[in-house]
Amino acid sequence: MSDLPTDALTETLPTDEPLTGAALILREARLAEDKPGVYRMIGENDEVLYVGKAKSLKKRILQYAQGRVHAQRIARMVYLTRSMVIVRTQTEGEALLLEARLIKALKPRYNVLLRDDKSFAEILVRKDHAAAQITKHRGAHAIQGEYFGPFASTQAVNRTLDTLQRAFLLRTCTDSVYASRTRPCMLHQIRRCSAPCTGEVSLEDYSALVGQAEAFLKGRSRVVIDDLTKRMMKASDDMDFEKAAHLRDRVRALNHVSMTSSIGIGEAEADVFAVVSEGGAACVQTIFFRAGQNWGDRAYFPRVPDSGEEADSAEGEILDAFLGQFYQDRPVPKLILVSHPLSEPDLMMEALSLRAGRKVEIHCPRRGEKADAVAHALNNAKAALGRRMAEQSAQTRLLRGVAEVFELPAPPNRIEVYDNSHLGGTHAVGGMVVAGPEGFMKGQYRKFTIRDLDKMTAGDDYAMMREVFRRRFLRLKNRAEDATEEEGFGRPDLVLVDGGQGQLEAVLDVMRELGMEDIRIVGVAKGPDRDAGMERFFMPGRAPFMMEPKSPVLYYLQRLRDEAHRYAIGANRQKRDAAITKNPLDEIEGIGPRKKRALLAAFGSGREVGKARIEDLRKVEGINEALAQRIYDFFHGA
Repeated sequence: MSDLPTDALTETLPTDEPLTGAALILREARLAEDKPGVYRMIGENDEVLYVGKAKSLKKRILQYAQGRVHAQRIARMVYLTRSMVIVRTQTEGEALLLEARLIKALKPRYNVLLRDDKSFAEILVRKDHAAAQITKHRGAHAIQGEYFGPFASTQAVNRTLDTLQRAFLLRTCTDSVYASRTRPCMLHQIRRCSAPCTGEVSLEDYSALVGQAEAFLKGRSRVVIDDLTKRMMKASDDMDFEKAAHLRDRVRALNHVSMTSSIGIGEAEADVFAVVSEGGAACVQTIFFRAGQNWGDRAYFPRVPDSGEEADSAEGEILDAFLGQFYQDRPVPKLILVSHPLSEPDLMMEALSLRAGRKVEIHCPRRGEKADAVAHALNNAKAALGRRMAEQSAQTRLLRGVAEVFELPAPPNRIEVYDNSHLGGTHAVGGMVVAGPEGFMKGQYRKFTIRDLDKMTAGDDYAMMREVFRRRFLRLKNRAEDATEEEGFGRPDLVLVDGGQGQLEAVLDVMRELGMEDIRIVGVAKGPDRDAGMERFFMPGRAPFMMEPKSPVLYYLQRLRDEAHRYAIGANRQKRDAAITKNPLDEIEGIGPRKKRALLAAFGSGREVGKARIEDLRKVEGINEALAQRIYDFFHGA
């Protein structure tokens, strides 16, 4: 390829200078074993360029050294390689799993990257209480109970929870609310809860309702519906029309779920993936089927390096990379349906079966109801990608307008917006939000707890902003100038500060100290009476100015500022909430939950414990003389 040095493939390797590019890769190929494993290509400043897996490390790496690559981007990657890391695995399936894990962790420049890895919502039936609670859950399975999911969206979870409430009358309230009830709540009045809290239903009968709900979520919906229908008919025959009407409503709620699942695949558990690639962008549409029901769909937009290959081949490659990363920390279903053939479907099935601990099948259907489900996902993917590209086109126009307003040489790829929040000078926190061509980059938002409050006047916004900027940009200065954005602290093209001339001067002082005056910084001051549309903008060496009230660029900048304000206030609220629940006893070494409960039972609060004498502390069960002295010293500064 034209990007490779002319002497890169020669057998006589230079010894007077470090090897790079294909020459280095040739040396690594000679040292590699003819075994499966994973390799990493490393560029300047230890940047991971690419992570790949191979059935034979020696043969695969040798292909790069010999120039047997099929795209310009791969040739460029070879040229930039400065070192390699090679890891052997026992099987090729293990290599695929390790490759996917490393791609998610390292985010290499030349790999297809699943950027949105937010965990899916699930339904949890808690079993740590006599009357099981049904609730929405996200995250680790740390609570005792049955988990059902994944659901593609919060809306899908809420719809299912609503159905379960109407059909099975399960409680959704917290344990503390449950314990405090003396009479049934409104949910019982509207027939959404059987009210076990006040004994309106026995715990035995309530457990039966829980069992029915679990059977429904496990795919035995027809059995549950048939049982309720029989009971409804019996109640009608017994002239108990009120009970019959109640059972009828429950049956309708369950049947509604079946009728609203517009697509079926004849399987209890399956995931559908359809990919569309166009103009250097891609969309992977997913649909989840669980318990024989459609549990929602979701579109992903992975980062795709320009491959220069045929579309079908590129889309198959995207699915290869996507599936490995997608199932790193998610449950794997028994069946996976895909819109394009994978390059190595048997290997992917082996790896996912290893991950799931059971057999997993992958199919690319061409006819039948499974093909219909894939076609539906493919149509959704095309529509989603079209919307995404339209939005990005509008975003590009806005960024061009931003560059023109603030005299930037090019549209900014990274905009950082800063705001502070505090309450009377307490729990002060700074917030940084990040935006770019694809909108808000929420994975790169950062919070800064203000550390030097004792050195500044309460509520000194200038001093707080100086601290935030010093910490943020000192970190950037101490790193390579091409720090990757994925790590959250890349170099910004534009910085917006919530405030006027005073805030701007404060942060410019910091940037001058750090020798980083070349970064464009703009102050955004609210208008009179905080009127939107009347904002004034402050820039070094330029008189304050305003924009046309109906300007799209102004509206975009308002959104950026409001997002920073929302984020900073949220961080401040979190700190206040944490402070409310914090107990000073938690900071004393040797006091665990049992001794903490004993101290609070004896004295009533952490503050009263701090007033107690050593003799009184020693009287508490589990508190010996040494621990009593430690507690006393903690509160009295000894």
